[in-house]
Amino acid sequence: QVRLVESGGGSVEAGGSLRLSCKVSGYSVRKNCLGWFRQAPGKQREGVGIFDSGGKANYATSVKGRFTISRDNAKNTLYLQMNSLQPEDTGMYYCAARRAACTVVPGFLPLEGAYNYWGHGTQVTVSS
Repeated sequence: QVRLVESGGGSVEAGGSLRLSCKVSGYSVRKNCLGWFRQAPGKQREGVGIFDSGGKANYATSVKGRFTISRDNAKNTLYLQMNSLQPEDTGMYYCAARRAACTVVPGFLPLEGAYNYWGHGTQVTVSS
């Protein structure tokens, strides 16, 4: 049974920071095929930061340079460090894992349909 549990969301002012955690069970983060997605009200869920099979981090253009994904193999936990947050970053943030190998084309992040396991999400709200 694969479980992903996000935590760390909250409300911050523009320019602030948050660190999200995703505790993973039944799936090793060393497989690499994990990532963070977000969904704003009325919009599609989109990839934010994704690890490919080789462990390379890939980011949406809108967050590049501000967000960083990382993992702790011993804790089997995935992280998303978010700095310089903007109101446009507001949304529900989810971590996800893919059962099969993953390949990420630079500039084109995988869609949510490529992932098999999802957490319930944690809300991030950024005020101006």
